[in-house]
Amino acid sequence: MKKLHHILLLVGFVLSFSACSELLIEADPADNPVENFELLWREVDAKYTLFEFKNIDWQAVYQKYRPQVNEKTTDEALFNVLSAMLNELKDGHVSLIAPFNAASNRSWFFNYPPNYNANIIDRNYLKEDRRIILPFRTQWVLDSSVAYIRYSSFSDGVSGESMNELIKYYGRAKGWIIDMRDNTGGSLGNVDAIMRRLVSAKTKVGAVQYKIGPGSNDLSKFFPYYIEPSESASKYLGKIVVLTNRKVYSAANFFTSAMSVLNNVTILGDQTGGGGGAPYSGQLLNGWSYTFSTTLLLTVDNQHIENGVTPDIKLDLAPADEAKGVDTILERAILLLR
Repeated sequence: MKKLHHILLLVGFVLSFSACSELLIEADPADNPVENFELLWREVDAKYTLFEFKNIDWQAVYQKYRPQVNEKTTDEALFNVLSAMLNELKDGHVSLIAPFNAASNRSWFFNYPPNYNANIIDRNYLKEDRRIILPFRTQWVLDSSVAYIRYSSFSDGVSGESMNELIKYYGRAKGWIIDMRDNTGGSLGNVDAIMRRLVSAKTKVGAVQYKIGPGSNDLSKFFPYYIEPSESASKYLGKIVVLTNRKVYSAANFFTSAMSVLNNVTILGDQTGGGGGAPYSGQLLNGWSYTFSTTLLLTVDNQHIENGVTPDIKLDLAPADEAKGVDTILERAILLLR
């Protein structure tokens, strides 16, 4: 009887402990429209880095959009509310992706002239005998004295071998034209991979800041961003012209800013589209994914590049030239390197 009594006490203790544990462990939020709205708003509130720079009152944004969501809000309506809320940030790094739709801000290039015609470049400059040194498409211009180098996306990896081949083939050129137009970014690692072959000494080319607290301006100190040259690898130290348009964004935007630090570089074309942050991605309770900026990339003197980099020479693609198959911006670059 005493043994049975001890067993019953033990069982009671285990059940009581289990019940207490359940009380102590916070239940997962329910997957409903209100909780998904709250989660996204809180995530942006705690981690987004550009509230102060953009003069955005995120609490006021909450008051504007929260009343539009309730427990019966449909997926389509919720998507529209959340995407409208995120669009208040006016940030190309911000996106919302659901199985039935995707939203992002594209005003950074939609409201400006394209200043790039891929068909003209392919047919009249790269031509059939272009040399592909992945990820670059290249060609000699100006009687084989200037190298034209087209780089379409920083998502395409740049290896040491690629840079070896590029310098091996075009190292004797009197100048390089690096065409970044319509390059919307990718990996910052590729910025380093290219630039370490274009400098002869350790060079500060920018700065980085991180979000370190929940306040709108709780940012870290500025951390310098250096490019260190490859010690034993070949380099190209001649004149370089970087071509830009409004569709140069994110890592390509930072590359443009970093290259502008070098004395042998000229930035030519339109102001870049911007994108001065590094994106963070997350997921809502309903499985939808989102992105927004949580890290800041800045100029060498700690200035924002969120709104783009101003070129040394502002130039648009002239419609009359385009009609004749001529790239106004590229032709000016050739003249600069003549």
